[in-house]
Amino acid sequence: MAEFFGFEIRKKAIDANTTPTIIAKESDDGAVVIQGGGAYGTYVDLDGAVRTEAELVTKYRVMAEFPEVDSAIDDIVNEAIVYDPDEPIVSINLDSLEQPDRVKKLIRAEFEYIVDLLEFNKLGYDIFRRWYIDGRLFFQVIIDVTRPEEGIKELRYIDSRKIRKIKQVQKVKDQGSTAQIIKQEVEFYMFNERGFMNTGNFGASGVTGFKIAKDSIVMVPSGMMDKNNTMMLSYLHKAIKTLNQLKALEDATVIYRISRAPERRVFYIDVGNLPKMKAEQYLKDVMTRFKNKLVYDASTGEIRDDRKFMTMLEDFWLPRREGGKGTEITTLPAGQNLGEIEDVRYFQKKLFKALNVPFARMESEGGFNLGRSAEISRDEVKFSKFIDRLRLKFSALFLRTLEKQLLLKGVVTPEDWTLIAQKLRFDFNKDNYYSELKDAEIINSRVATLQGVQPYIGLFYSHHWVQTNVLHMTDDEIEDERKKILEEQNDPIFNPPMPEQPPLGPDGQPLPLGPDGQPIQQQGPPAMFPPQPQQPQQQNQLPAPGVPFKQPKTG
Repeated sequence: MAEFFGFEIRKKAIDANTTPTIIAKESDDGAVVIQGGGAYGTYVDLDGAVRTEAELVTKYRVMAEFPEVDSAIDDIVNEAIVYDPDEPIVSINLDSLEQPDRVKKLIRAEFEYIVDLLEFNKLGYDIFRRWYIDGRLFFQVIIDVTRPEEGIKELRYIDSRKIRKIKQVQKVKDQGSTAQIIKQEVEFYMFNERGFMNTGNFGASGVTGFKIAKDSIVMVPSGMMDKNNTMMLSYLHKAIKTLNQLKALEDATVIYRISRAPERRVFYIDVGNLPKMKAEQYLKDVMTRFKNKLVYDASTGEIRDDRKFMTMLEDFWLPRREGGKGTEITTLPAGQNLGEIEDVRYFQKKLFKALNVPFARMESEGGFNLGRSAEISRDEVKFSKFIDRLRLKFSALFLRTLEKQLLLKGVVTPEDWTLIAQKLRFDFNKDNYYSELKDAEIINSRVATLQGVQPYIGLFYSHHWVQTNVLHMTDDEIEDERKKILEEQNDPIFNPPMPEQPPLGPDGQPLPLGPDGQPIQQQGPPAMFPPQPQQPQQQNQLPAPGVPFKQPKTG
């Protein structure tokens, strides 16, 4: 009988006696560590970390409904997941993988199959948004257990509040010391259909629910852990306090302005010497007489009496005894500085900063400017790097799913996958114009520097030094470019042959061609001074060694 639900990809067991350790392996998946080996199973403190984490996921989802947070999340997801009708959202990069082309072709085909299973080109925005808000993502890997070599049949989403990763650590006492050596670590998932938020107490029989094998689940963690490294957090976690402060301040601002905005009138009604009861009745009669209001109903064409008594927040009606100033109406001024919202804007900026989103992106007055990259703020640069980190963390979805698919279909072995996984890269589409501007300016700057050092190449600097330090080319790039330059020199497209120039006459004009295609030599007019025959010049020759020198005779 199988111990876990689902399938397991058996790997070569590691003998714990040859690699003893007392420290459990650290991970960023937030697995609950339990002690194994009991006769009645295990115990998980569901009222502690598990329940708290499920409540956190619910809190994150409530936070995402707040308008400012929703706008920031939408901006982050739109920057990370870029739709292009002509290109896939994500592609696999195998340039660093040192494997035969046949293996690369199989890996690329299986990756495209996984993308189609996830419907990522259509649902990529929703999947990434769900992972970013919850801080974790779970998929059940469904295969045909009778034919596992056919690979994954379906990837089914699991609510993060219904599943939890468990790590069972079994320790034994060392014979030579009192240290507790880890003998075995078993990882699995605990699933509860009702979720871990409303689960009641449970005893030593374990968590209510059932265990699922580790290989049957694909988990994508956020990589953020709490201070005790026991609970996985979302990227929204650090904005909880700021969001609560912003909401409380906005509510207080609205209440204050509603109560202090109107200018309230004070009616001092002279009641003379009337008794208390009659004075109150007289005051009410005056209020009723002054509060009659005729309203025209445009839908029916009728004029009705809309009589409404204002509350104490609007007008004050106060009786005044005989001997006072008599009936009087005065006005209480409204609250001052009701248009100041600097405190609200302060917490808004703080909220966007906690979410790593530049506040300038939330300004409705600011337009979209395609300026130079040097004019882009430092916050935009940090935001671009933050998006790259998110994509790298989210790539675990494709990496772990691809691992199970390749192992099930026998494309690679578990030992080979350990080496292959380090070489795989996943490229996401980018529409951030800043990256293009930055690359263009870097090239322009290097070319300008190259023009400045051009006169000194070969005199003070070598070609290799210029390629390495000015153009910042690697040795492989230098060699590749050298080969391409030599190939292009022999390519007639890049280096076309020069046409033959016809021979020129004495006047510098091309000579006419005869019937045979040869140029016709033209005879010019006779020269005024015919050329004189040149006399051979007699040169003084030195005698051979040992022969006396004789001066030539002159006539």
